[in-house]
Amino acid sequence: MTSRPPTRDEIREISREAVEIFMQDGLSCCLFGSAACELYGRRRAPNDVDIVVMTRTRDVESLKGLLCRNSEDGRFYTRASRMPNATYRVLWYRLPGQRRSCKVDILIPDSSNGLNIPFVGNLRLEWVNGLPVLPFLVTLILKVQGWRDHGNSSREDFRAKVEVDERDINEMLRIARRRGEDVARETWIPRWFLNHGDDLVQEYVNAVGGGRLWELIGFQPFY
Repeated sequence: MTSRPPTRDEIREISREAVEIFMQDGLSCCLFGSAACELYGRRRAPNDVDIVVMTRTRDVESLKGLLCRNSEDGRFYTRASRMPNATYRVLWYRLPGQRRSCKVDILIPDSSNGLNIPFVGNLRLEWVNGLPVLPFLVTLILKVQGWRDHGNSSREDFRAKVEVDERDINEMLRIARRRGEDVARETWIPRWFLNHGDDLVQEYVNAVGGGRLWELIGFQPFY
């Protein structure tokens, strides 16, 4: 029997507890990925939590340990990864009910590890419903990166996510237009990340279409 997935309220509760623990330790952090997209208005409910901690001095495993040591009633906990030869542990959050948990991914900014997450200063983060969120266009570009990575994966379960990714991205493009987003105004975004974003957008337009929607928010894909 499959356990119930986390509710939207539970996703936000998990996020708030993690953010509070990190902030109490002097660390700036924010949501990205599916939970961030939902806060920005995407309709599909997230089923996990992705948090990037803006640090250059801490590693991911120590950040997971910080959450586990400071969580209420030990709700944050880790399990050994199922991946062969993995040296990391997987972070989870216990939820009410029988055998219910939510996966929590903790990441740090890095332009060299394939994740391509830029460092974002605290004043550039957006706050939505009391939670810090990665700026909209950065979130959108990383969502396209996830679409590409899922499509290129050798894992069937990852490739199965591509169609959902495309629906999410197209919905986020409509939200971007309503918000009046324009990448040309975001001069603070690192050039390397913008170049990476241009490549991803072109790849997406080549595969899915919708070049005009990207033009309306300042990108210049060929189509």
